[in-house]
Amino acid sequence: MSLFRISSLLLVLAFGACNALRPPLPDFPTPTLSPTLIPTETIMWFPPTTTPTVYVPPEIVPTPDQRPGINREVFRDTFAANDGWHTYRSAAGSVSYGRDELTLAVAQRRGYLASVRDEPELDDFYAEITASPSLCRNADFYGLMFRASSNEDGYRFVIACDGQIRLDRIRAGRVTLIQNWLPSGQVPPGSPLVLRLGVWALGREMRFFINDYYQFTARDALMERGKIGVFARSSDDTPLTVSFSDLVVYRINPAAIPAPPTPSPNP
Repeated sequence: MSLFRISSLLLVLAFGACNALRPPLPDFPTPTLSPTLIPTETIMWFPPTTTPTVYVPPEIVPTPDQRPGINREVFRDTFAANDGWHTYRSAAGSVSYGRDELTLAVAQRRGYLASVRDEPELDDFYAEITASPSLCRNADFYGLMFRASSNEDGYRFVIACDGQIRLDRIRAGRVTLIQNWLPSGQVPPGSPLVLRLGVWALGREMRFFINDYYQFTARDALMERGKIGVFARSSDDTPLTVSFSDLVVYRINPAAIPAPPTPSPNP
């Protein structure tokens, strides 16, 4: 065997011995890829609901009846018979019958006309009459008399052509103010108009209405009984014409009027 072969064999043996003495490499596990999770939608089988607010309706207090105790009808005048009212002509103007109406035509500056019906004579009552001013301006006024004994004695429910109302008492031509001027939403200024005037009177208490709307309450005990009348007064040089129609009077039954509530005692 040649020297070269011997040397090569020795090198192979030496390399093998070195590999036998080297510690073995650790066995690392092969990494496994985890799958990517896809998020899924959560199903709300019973979704939450908004709790509704409980509605508590406000307490409604009924409007008290301002015309209590009205009983049966006791008188009606359609003005078709042309009787029962005092008609006349003077320097101030004229009071005359028209077609189912009584017309007061004031022709004089600050002229005053009135007419009181012969009957019925009333104490406690509710009365309505229709007033139709056709020429009415500014401070001109007209209205309904009640508990009257003449053209210059009685209570007057006054309607002014500027949209205000009042109550006064006239005795022997002298006027005493019971209720001062008040604006009324039922009386627009000017004319022509058609207004349904109402008066509820029981003893000293009197309540007033226009077109079925309550206006005010007044109290006065001086005149307890009398008749129904109408009146008109001009405040300027311009004429004033007012027609009245369809008068209805009802009896008031005091026993049917509810007693006022008794106040609760203080604790």
